[in-house]
This record gives sequence, C-alpha cells and structure tokens, in this order.
Amino acid sequence: MFGWLNLASLVLGLIAWILPIVNLTREKKQENKNWVVLSIISISACSISLCFQIFYTYYKVTVEDWGALMDTMYAVALVSAILLIVTIILNAITLNIYRDKTAK
Repeated sequence: MFGWLNLASLVLGLIAWILPIVNLTREKKQENKNWVVLSIISISACSISLCFQIFYTYYKVTVEDWGALMDTMYAVALVSAILLIVTIILNAITLNIYRDKTAK
C-alpha cells in the first residue's frame, strides 16, 4: 500500500508542472479567466506530492529500513527541491503574464 505513495507523488508532481504550462499555452489563444484556479491546483498538487514523500519516508523509518533510507534520501531531497522550484517558477511566470493582461 505504501508503494502507491511514490506513484501518486510522481503523478501529482507532473500535474503540478502541466497545469502552469497549460495556462501559458492557452494565454495566446483565448482569454483565460480561470488561470488563478489552475495555479492554486498546481501549487496544491506540488504540496500533496511532497507530503506523500514525507509519509513514505515516515513509513520507511517506522519499519526501520535504514538501508533504503540511506540509499534514496539524497535523490528524494534533490528531486523534491527541483519539483518545488520549478513549480514556483512556472506559477510565477503565469502570474506575471496574467497580471499584466488583467491590469490593461
């Protein structure tokens, strides 16, 4: 059951990146009025993805799988940081573009 946390984390991480990209591609084609909702969903998906990684790490600690923790923690920390940074950058770009459009 706990193995599904990694898959769910991956899917939510992809959603966190795809939604701002959809926002940015729709920006040129039409008036996108729900960009705020998509950005909130993107940030929420990123947060839940990171939370699932924390739950999975907690599970590994409770079953005392120290070898798995020592082997994977560097990669998990690096990928989690990349997920967070890219999600923030994509949503900041979306905010910057749509803020200028709504101000006009």
